[in-house]
Amino acid sequence: MNKDSLARVKALRQIMKENRIDAFIIPGTDPHQSEYSAAYWKARGWISGFTGSAGTAVVTVDKAGLWTDSRYFLQAELQLEGTDFVLFKQGLAETPSIQEWLAEVLSPGSTVAIDGAMFSYSDALEMKKFFKTKTISFVTNFDPFDSIWHNRPQIPSDPIFAYPEKYSGESTESKIESILENISKYGANSLLLSALDEIAWILNIRGTDVECNPVAICYVFLSEQERVLFINAKKINTETAEYLKSNKIKIAGYDKIHDYLQALPEGVKLYIDPAKINYSLVNAISQQNAIVFGKTPVAMPKSIKNETEIAGFKAAMIRDGVALVKFFYWLEQNVPTGHVSEITIAEKLREFRSQQDLYVGESFSTIAGYGAHGAIVHYSATPESDVTIKNEGFLLIDSGAQYLDGTTDITRTVALGPLSDRQKRDFTLVLKGHIAIATSIFPQGTRGAQIDAFARHFLWNYGLNYLHGTGHGIGHFLNVHEGPQNIRLEENPTPLTPGMVTSNEPGVYIAGEYGIRTENLILTVHHSTTDFGDFNAFETLTFFPIDKKAIDITLLTADEKEWLNNYHKTVYEKLSPQLVGAEKEWLRKATEAL
Repeated sequence: MNKDSLARVKALRQIMKENRIDAFIIPGTDPHQSEYSAAYWKARGWISGFTGSAGTAVVTVDKAGLWTDSRYFLQAELQLEGTDFVLFKQGLAETPSIQEWLAEVLSPGSTVAIDGAMFSYSDALEMKKFFKTKTISFVTNFDPFDSIWHNRPQIPSDPIFAYPEKYSGESTESKIESILENISKYGANSLLLSALDEIAWILNIRGTDVECNPVAICYVFLSEQERVLFINAKKINTETAEYLKSNKIKIAGYDKIHDYLQALPEGVKLYIDPAKINYSLVNAISQQNAIVFGKTPVAMPKSIKNETEIAGFKAAMIRDGVALVKFFYWLEQNVPTGHVSEITIAEKLREFRSQQDLYVGESFSTIAGYGAHGAIVHYSATPESDVTIKNEGFLLIDSGAQYLDGTTDITRTVALGPLSDRQKRDFTLVLKGHIAIATSIFPQGTRGAQIDAFARHFLWNYGLNYLHGTGHGIGHFLNVHEGPQNIRLEENPTPLTPGMVTSNEPGVYIAGEYGIRTENLILTVHHSTTDFGDFNAFETLTFFPIDKKAIDITLLTADEKEWLNNYHKTVYEKLSPQLVGAEKEWLRKATEAL
């Protein structure tokens, strides 16, 4: 029984009762709509025990629910055991939305509350409209956690640092001027940014406030007349202060953003992405100012990497591949000793990567799932769940690193011993889907949803599928997950454009048995121009072997074998010059032609 969660829910219900609140919605984000947040804002995890990066908790006077997506179904079931929380699986036809569920369990005249700082303006507005139709009151300023969360972590105050142009490839001044010119087309003369990675990109700054994501907690206001960074002054050292000053950026306290917005002079026409700015901030804007709503003008240029960033990615991928060869050679030598566990794997991977130039840290916590744990898509080993790795079955390792010149994300599933025909079949079906994406050629304007089925249809032929996306955008020494592009079944209007770096990661998961995923990063490049327009393709950036022992060669076509052989030849050419002895020989065997 999860006594911590039970006691915390009880304390929350008491304060809800005192404030005449019938239901409280708790997201797993922060005031910046971040996927990963600083510990101070991890209230959903604190109250429920569920630690996944995506999910929302709801507590009523007598019920509690947790909504999350397919990546976390198995994890949530385990972590919610013994709590008041019932798991609601998002994406399934039978699962009601949070609003629908609340409308069902609450009576007309009830009151639903949120902390408006924790929801985007668009999401809060949608909820407000929905509950009004159900004659349910909607309160947007309820924040009980300072009262009930004893020993709550502090908001980080570690220093930020300037990110050199030799890595970013473009000056802060150039980025700001370009973005302001862009929004002027929509009648706006100023811009408010809240997303931490967007601020880090446009100002060429980085920080350590969020684990694995090199961002800093702040807001920024930009106009032709004034540039203001709202941040804890403790985070600015002398060198960074000079850098900001040289770019005409003033400093104000992080907690001064509301006062600033309320005092904006007449004539300010503020551009805002309602999906990226929280509800409380938008409501703080002076009524005498116009608000221009639109999609963030930063996401697209941030996603289209310049030549310097692309070169950095490629260099980082080689160093990362070398570290992985060293790790997998070590793994092969040490599994028979019986002293390798899932936690050991994460520690050893970090050790090998840390020996590489320009290494800063992990880009996310390593997912090392052995056997049945591999079927938990975002599994994270704990001392309680940790298992010893044996010379049998599948081991799935999803990991990545932050280097000053690029961010990596790679998944490999390896056979540690004999496999069944079904395991080999499933591995090969996933590989066929991976190759289908890697070899795609498509007209400019093509969206991820239009090619997602390429990765899935081999699995579909056998009645198999996976519920996560096939690809997500990757930041450049920034967040490992970024938009606006992706490759998934759900429609996204953003076209896959030359310069974008995206993951290619089909998989399949057999609950209680094994999981398989093969992931490389791919760069969208121009392929050709014909009478039918411009066509694009993908260039694979990741360099590391795919385990040939797990492949059923009879299921591969001649073209697929040729792709794999060529890929492995490239891997050896890129990595072998930095390897010697037994590690180099290991790579040679791993990349031999089929």
